[in-house]
Amino acid sequence: MESREPGSAGEGFADLVAAEDVLLFVNATVTATGQREFRSTEREQRLSLAFLHEYVLVNYRPVYAAALALDINDHNAALIVAGLLRTAGETDAAGRRHEGGLIAARLAVLPPQRVYRLFGALRSAGVNNRRTRAIQREWLADRPDLALDAVKYRGGLRTALRHGHHRTAPELGDFLFRPGARTRYGHPLLEAYRRAHYEKDALYELPFTVAEGFAARRGVARGEFLERIAPRMTRLERLRTQRTGPAADLSAMPLTRLALYTLSLSLAERSARRAELTGALRTAARRVAGPHAGSWGRVAAVLDDSWSSSGSGVKRRRPLAVALGAHFLLEALAGSYRAHWVSGAGDPLLIRPVGATPLGARVLDALEDSPGRLVIVSDGWENAPPGLAGEVLRLWRTRLDPGRRTSVVHMNPVYDADGFDVRRLAPGVPAAGIRDAEDLPALVEIAQFAEGRTGLAELRSYLDRRTVDFLARHGRRQRAVAR
Repeated sequence: MESREPGSAGEGFADLVAAEDVLLFVNATVTATGQREFRSTEREQRLSLAFLHEYVLVNYRPVYAAALALDINDHNAALIVAGLLRTAGETDAAGRRHEGGLIAARLAVLPPQRVYRLFGALRSAGVNNRRTRAIQREWLADRPDLALDAVKYRGGLRTALRHGHHRTAPELGDFLFRPGARTRYGHPLLEAYRRAHYEKDALYELPFTVAEGFAARRGVARGEFLERIAPRMTRLERLRTQRTGPAADLSAMPLTRLALYTLSLSLAERSARRAELTGALRTAARRVAGPHAGSWGRVAAVLDDSWSSSGSGVKRRRPLAVALGAHFLLEALAGSYRAHWVSGAGDPLLIRPVGATPLGARVLDALEDSPGRLVIVSDGWENAPPGLAGEVLRLWRTRLDPGRRTSVVHMNPVYDADGFDVRRLAPGVPAAGIRDAEDLPALVEIAQFAEGRTGLAELRSYLDRRTVDFLARHGRRQRAVAR
C-alpha cells in the first residue's frame, strides 16, 4: 500500500481524517460482533457495522483488506472476506493477488465452522466468481480430514462442494449426497456415524458435538455419556461440561476464556479454588507476556466492574472478563503494578458486575502516584458523575503532565453502534477496541495512532508491517486464489 505524501495543509488534514476513519474501523472490527450489547440491540449493532464495512471497503479498499492481518474478531474477518470476494472486479490483478493471499491466510486461522458459514453466505448472496471457487478449493484441499468435516459440519461441507462444483472422493460423496448408497464405509469415522444410528456404543467413536446429539435422541443419561465420551473431548469441551473440580487443565487455557470461566463460578467456588484459579490466570498471563514480562515499568490500571460490565444475554460478563484478564496480563507486563477497580474491590478473583461507574474518582486515585503508564479498561459510560474522568484526564494532560511522562490509553471492550466506534473518555486520550485481553499489548501499539499526531502514511506503514508478519506466519504459496 503506497500512501500519498501531503503537498499542502489541506492534504495533511485529509490524511489525518483518513487515519481517523481507518482507526474507527479497526476499533469496530476488534470489538463488534453484531450481537446485542448492554446498551444497544442486535439490529442496531448489525446496521452500524454493515454501514462501516461498506464505507471502508469503498473508500479505503487496501486498508480494508489489510485489516485481515490484525487482531480483529472472527465475525468481522468473515465479513471482510465476503466483501472482498463480492467486489472482486473492483480491483486490479495485483490487488486481487494481494487480497487472495490475505484471504487464504485468514481462512487458515478461522474456526472451520465459521468458514463453512461464510461459504454458505456467499452462496446465498450469489457470489460464485472464479476467485471464490479457487479459494474454496484451496481451503478444502488443506483440511486435514474432510471425513471429520463431513461428520461435524455436514451441511456446510455439502453446501461448499455444491457451490463451487468441487470434486471429492467417491466414498465421501456418497456419505454427503447419497447416504443410503453404501452399507459400509471404509473410513472409520464415516462408518461409526452410520453405525451410531442403531448401535449405542458406536456414538462414543464420534466427535463430542456429534455424539451429544445421538446421546440425547437415545435418552442416554448425561453423567454416563460424559464419562464415556471424555477421551474424545477437547480441552474446551471439558471446560464447558465440567464446571467443578480440577478435571480440566486450566493452566493451558487462553487468558480471556479462563477469565470467563472464572467469572461463571459462584463466589464460594472461586474462594474454594483460589490457588488453582489464580495460578492458572497468572500462568496464562505470563504466556501472553512472553519476553516482555516485567518490561513496562510502573503501571496503574483502572478496571471497570460496574453493572454495565455484565454485558448482555449473548455476551455474558464479556467486558468484565476482559478487565479481569487485562489485570493479570498487566501484572505480568509491569515492573510494578497497582490495580484500581471501579467498585473499589480489592480482590480481583471475587469481582462481580455491580453498581455505578465512578471512573473519574478511580482515575484520580491511579494518577496520584504518577505511574509511567495508565491503562483504563472500560466501556466509557461514566455516570458518577458523568464526564469527570474525561475532565481529570484533560487537566492532567494539559496542566500537570504536558510532557507526557505518563502515557494514558483507554481499552474499550464494547462497540458503540450510535457512534460507529468505541466510546472515548477524552479527546486527548487514545482509545482502542479490545475483545480479548491477550490482544492488549498489540492494541496499545495501535492506540498511539489515535492521538491525532500521526497521519495515514504512518498508519499504512504499520499495517504493511503487520501484513508482512501475518503472511509470513499463516500464508502459503497460492496457486489459483490470486488469479
